[in-house]
Amino acid sequence: MARHLITSALPYINGIKHLGNMVGSMLPADVYSRYLRQRGHDVLYICATDEHGTPAELAAKAQGVPVDEFCAQAHEAQKAIYDGYALAFDYFGRSSSPQNTEITQHFARRLNENGFIEERAIRQVYSPADGRFLPDRYVEGTCPHCGYDKARGDQCENCTRVLDPTDLIDPRSAISGSTDLEVRETKHLFLLQSKLQQEVEAWVAQTSEAAPEWPQLSTSIARKWLTEGLHDRAITRDLDWGVPVPADTWPELAAEGKVFYVWFDAPIEYIGATKEWSDAAGESAGHDWKSWWYEAADVRYTQFMAKDNVPFHTVMFPATELGVREPWKMVDYVKAFNWLTYYGGKFSTSQKRGVFTDQALEILPADYWRYFLIANAPESDDSSFTWEHFTATVNKDLADTLGNFVNRVLSFSRKRFGETVPAGSEAGEAEARLGTEIARLLAEYEEQMEALQFRKAAAALRALWSAGNSYLEEKAPWLEIKTDQDAAALTLRTAMNLIHLYAVVSEPFIPASAAAMRTAFTLPDDTATWITPTQATTLDTVPAGTPFTVPPVLFAKITEEELDSYKERFGGEGA
Repeated sequence: MARHLITSALPYINGIKHLGNMVGSMLPADVYSRYLRQRGHDVLYICATDEHGTPAELAAKAQGVPVDEFCAQAHEAQKAIYDGYALAFDYFGRSSSPQNTEITQHFARRLNENGFIEERAIRQVYSPADGRFLPDRYVEGTCPHCGYDKARGDQCENCTRVLDPTDLIDPRSAISGSTDLEVRETKHLFLLQSKLQQEVEAWVAQTSEAAPEWPQLSTSIARKWLTEGLHDRAITRDLDWGVPVPADTWPELAAEGKVFYVWFDAPIEYIGATKEWSDAAGESAGHDWKSWWYEAADVRYTQFMAKDNVPFHTVMFPATELGVREPWKMVDYVKAFNWLTYYGGKFSTSQKRGVFTDQALEILPADYWRYFLIANAPESDDSSFTWEHFTATVNKDLADTLGNFVNRVLSFSRKRFGETVPAGSEAGEAEARLGTEIARLLAEYEEQMEALQFRKAAAALRALWSAGNSYLEEKAPWLEIKTDQDAAALTLRTAMNLIHLYAVVSEPFIPASAAAMRTAFTLPDDTATWITPTQATTLDTVPAGTPFTVPPVLFAKITEEELDSYKERFGGEGA
């Protein structure tokens, strides 16, 4: 059985992320990891904060704290939020770790030895007032295309046009505000991706066409970049914060304080964070980081990311790994997502548009968000978050279909038969049909989870919940009990077994609610991690006589008043 290595795109350090960031990488990775663990696989789910680069320095400067202190605080803040969503990382590391520095420098040395790094002189903006060269984002000015006066040197946020710092009108330093800027010559390291083009093309062709094939979104982006041709790219910057260029290989650049560009070191942090995990646990824990990454033929590696990260993980990082000429594990499957929009537009902190991950948890428990986001994951195209759609999904799927089923079955049984599962008569034709239908839907659910089709998996899970309601309506125990108490007891016992099944198989989506459903039954010997379609046909995991409790309401409906208040607070159509 293969070991499964799971990574999700590293959330950047400068600020709390919005819901689109959650559904585009970390949440589906968590759902998949949980599912694989339940099926008995050896799983390692790794993530980390991406801490280097200009935005981190600028954010720290804005807060008036040293950048390392800012990153440490921001890492803890993000980690607390992800804990709130019950993201079950095996390790959540930091790209500023010593482990990432060590491995990044190793990769750079090996690339250099193999002829894939070259030192080149380039012309770059220099600020005499600041006494330093200014990376692209440290230069601000007026966009020559749309006139936006706060455009950055790499891109205009207003019109999205890609820029060069020298394109800006009236450029100024983002550090000091000085307009006394010069263009001077400086030296940087370039990764010669052009030399690796054919190898990357061959690797993409072979890997993306393996079963299961990569999503079209992943392959189309990778092939677009390859068709346009891989260009040699600078992998160093003039920054104070980053992985230092090793002095034993490039003494002159190291003396000038050059650091590696964030796009070069961030993907290597997947390996670095795994070493962090290993080092934190110690050898006695059996955490052998290298066995997951080096000569790891028995590992299946799956990456999760939004579409803007796809080029880095399907072209650039693979070029790096190929160029080191060492047997590092390369990704087997790239699960890419489109955008989650907010009423069709961008989430925006500055414009107070959209709900962000910390705010969402202040409003409602994590399971509401986990289910909605995965059930509406932007897999084939962009999807739009609206409060109306969120409310309808919570009320219909979670409150009515699942929550109400659990509550009315357990409450009615306790009222009429006491606080143990009733026995009743032997299962009949209706129970046999139900078992067959549950087995069919569970097989569909498994198939979609294995294929990483999350919306379809959510639809199958929803159908499983609906099957219980259909059975309950067909049998109508509230009528049966008037004429045949044993028949009513059978119906309720069967329904309770469905609740237990729902608890087990819903855990990847709604772990807290699944735990509440499962612990409603006193089953000391209940160690099942999964229920297979074959096992589901009999629905006898919870035997008669099992004590149970009625849990608090699993999902509260969202009222019209609450809907209006959310739209007013966070912005929305008509708000």
